[in-house]
Amino acid sequence: MAATLTVEPAGRCCWDEPVRIAVRGLAPEQPVTLRASLRDEKGARFRAHARYRADAAGHLDLARAPALGGSFAGLEPMGLLWALEPDRPFWRLVKRDVQTPFVVELEVLDGHEPDGGRLLARAEHERHFMSPGVRRVPVRAGRVRATLFLPPEPGPFPGIVDLFGVGGGLMEYRASLLAGKGFAVMALAYYNHEDLPKTFEAMHIEYFEEAVNFLLDHPEVKGPGIGLLGISKGGELGLAITSFLKGVTAAVIINGSVAAVGGTIHYKDESVPPVSILRNRVKMTNDGLMDVVDALQSPLVEKKSFIPVERSDTTFLFLVGQDDHNWKSEFYADEVSRRLQAHGKEKPQIICYPEAGHYIEPPYFPLCRAGMHLLVGSNILFGGEPRAHAMAQVDVWKQLQTFLHKHLGGQS
Repeated sequence: MAATLTVEPAGRCCWDEPVRIAVRGLAPEQPVTLRASLRDEKGARFRAHARYRADAAGHLDLARAPALGGSFAGLEPMGLLWALEPDRPFWRLVKRDVQTPFVVELEVLDGHEPDGGRLLARAEHERHFMSPGVRRVPVRAGRVRATLFLPPEPGPFPGIVDLFGVGGGLMEYRASLLAGKGFAVMALAYYNHEDLPKTFEAMHIEYFEEAVNFLLDHPEVKGPGIGLLGISKGGELGLAITSFLKGVTAAVIINGSVAAVGGTIHYKDESVPPVSILRNRVKMTNDGLMDVVDALQSPLVEKKSFIPVERSDTTFLFLVGQDDHNWKSEFYADEVSRRLQAHGKEKPQIICYPEAGHYIEPPYFPLCRAGMHLLVGSNILFGGEPRAHAMAQVDVWKQLQTFLHKHLGGQS
């Protein structure tokens, strides 16, 4: 009997959904190696592998059988995805075109040899970034450059502005996935895209005000307020937006800074200058990476760089990777909490994840532990331990959806 490799559910699957990988038709207790690989749109290849042993009936179910070693060990049904590593060092997996899936190639090889034994079975597994019926609407309104993702059923829906970090451009994959959860999500570019500024040396909140108003005025967005989701620089800007503007009811900040970093934040006649970069505090890791976690001056020292969050009436959820080496995300979240409470505002919810790094993505994206930082100009340590980071991403995804539905009046 030939071995067969199955992935269930067998139909269309989105990237953030778990699947069950199983092999049938093996010899009793046969040792095998499972391999996974995918290529991103730029041709970069990511791979993972794990060694297993079939049961007495010649079956192997990754939901029941622990990996015996390889890219990971133990009972990890989705390990072949979250443990993917790039052939090219420091390359981060991102989805550039959400209208096409990533295709994951899965192989079953005989034995536990490092180079792989005889090929026993293979399968291709497509992981999509838009649920069936989700609508993708490019937005070119005034200065706003964005893409709006709308759920399939009739609205109105809770609206969210989605902001990424210093990579710039227009990143759509988180917004497209969230639209499948009942949200109207605007993936908003703010620099280095089309006719937007090429740098973030000056960030004008009036631009974001246009985007917030566009979403508030959209017929398929339910009011009276909207939500905001920001990671890294997007989290920093999210805090500035909610400090200077009205209309944002709830905000999720993933590893954001309460200090302006790398550029001045402007709104009307006010400005928040960036904190100083203390290059003498940059350390080098044993494997030759820059560790910049201590390189930013504290906004408690340079008080003019502290974003005035005490003005905000937004309800906040902070999601923090405690091994974030990009900057001190936990410290920033705690300082926001102190400042808000000192001014009689609502205490924010803060959830911390031990051994999670900076780039907390939707579930099953592999950890980007180190890579190029545009502000620094070289590869830096972002932090994170692969398994803990993967588990954090699954929980973060649930937490932010629950929080945003609760405060924006969506699904329970």
